[in-house]
This record gives sequence, structure tokens and C-alpha cells, in this order.
Amino acid sequence: MGSIYLIRHGQASFGADDYDVLSPTGFRQSEILGAHLAQLGLTFDRCISGALYRQRHTAETVIAQLNAAGLPTPELETDIAFNEFNAEGVIRALIPAMLDEEPEAFEIMRDAANNRAEFQRLFAAIIRRWLVGDHDAAALQSWQAFVEEVEAGLSGILDSAGPSDRIAVFTSGGTITALLHLITQMPATQAFELNWHIVNTSLNHLKFREREVSLASFNSYAHLQLMKAPELITYR
Repeated sequence: MGSIYLIRHGQASFGADDYDVLSPTGFRQSEILGAHLAQLGLTFDRCISGALYRQRHTAETVIAQLNAAGLPTPELETDIAFNEFNAEGVIRALIPAMLDEEPEAFEIMRDAANNRAEFQRLFAAIIRRWLVGDHDAAALQSWQAFVEEVEAGLSGILDSAGPSDRIAVFTSGGTITALLHLITQMPATQAFELNWHIVNTSLNHLKFREREVSLASFNSYAHLQLMKAPELITYR
């Protein structure tokens, strides 16, 4: 059987002007993951990343560690099918309809770094509305459209994969959630309850035989746990 390793990017710069940049912690997480994979002697036949900078920077950092250990690593490919959904666009499109119930929502979202618990509560409520689709705006990508985009990316990998290939995909939590939904057939709302627990740089292992795909492991972050530094275990 072949293997696909879905790797969530390192911690991004939550609350900063540009979220799509690894924080110092995110860079360190990526170095630790690369060193861990090198220690395991894990090699890949393909390395694929979404086009977002935090995804590519994570991939490049991991690959650098593998190369430094003398492990042959293929050139990084980019596929926008593994980008994250546009969370900012979802928030902007759906939050106005919530203002009667949540009059302070805009203020909380603008200062998310100092309102992390309230941000998460509101963001989860917004995502539930997006998943149902009752509040979709015309210009907003629907959850179903996002899932179809991710599914097309997975199909592209399977179409060209060898029977025992090992493929690394550097992506984001929402994309991993969409794949979890597709592969296990669990409801989207249930999949997103798991999404909130996906650790930065965690490994999610899929096994495949031709076009049959199964989940072998979910949200493994032993490489961070072994460091015995709780501050390295982050979720955003």
C-alpha cells in the first residue's frame, strides 16, 4: 500500500498584520518535525504543498532537515487544491447576520489575539453557519465547493501515484478536515469538532491502494511531545 502524510503547517502569526507567516514557534516546530522524520529515516517519493506561504515555509524547513541528514528528497511541488479555505472571507461574509445576537463580534474579531477564547467561540459559530450553507454570500466559496476542490487534489495524487509511494502533503487544518470528512464519511460538523484539536505540524497518515483510501492515524505530534516543552504544542 501507499502512504500520504498530511502535515499541518507550523504555527502562523495569529493576530499579526500578516497571518500567513510562520511565527518563531512555527519555524521551530517545523525544524523539530524535519529532524524527527530524518531520525526515523522516512523518505518521500513526492513532496507537495499548498501555495500559502506558511505551508511552503513549513515544507521547505522540513525538507532542509531531511537533506541535511543525507536523505534524498524530491523537489517541492505546489498545488492550490491543498490551500486552506478563506477563513477571513467566511468571517466577513457571515458575521453581519450574527450582530443582533453578538453585538461585540466585530470588536472581538479585530482584536483576536487578546480575545482568543471569544474568538474561537465566535469562529466556531461562523463555521457552523458556513457548513450548513444557509447563509452563503454570492462571492463566498461554499463548504461543498471547498471539499470538491480538495477532493480533486487528492484524486490527482492517486491518479499518478505508484502502489507503494510515500507522499508528503503540507497543508492546513481545514484541508485536513475536508479530507477526514471525505475519507471517513463523518458529518462535516463532527469533522470540524476534531479540527479544533489538530496541532501545528501534526502528522495525519492515509493509506491507499489504487483509489481506495483509509485513515491510518490522526493528529500525531509525538515529535513535539518528546521535546517536553508544552509551549510548542499549538493549535492556530
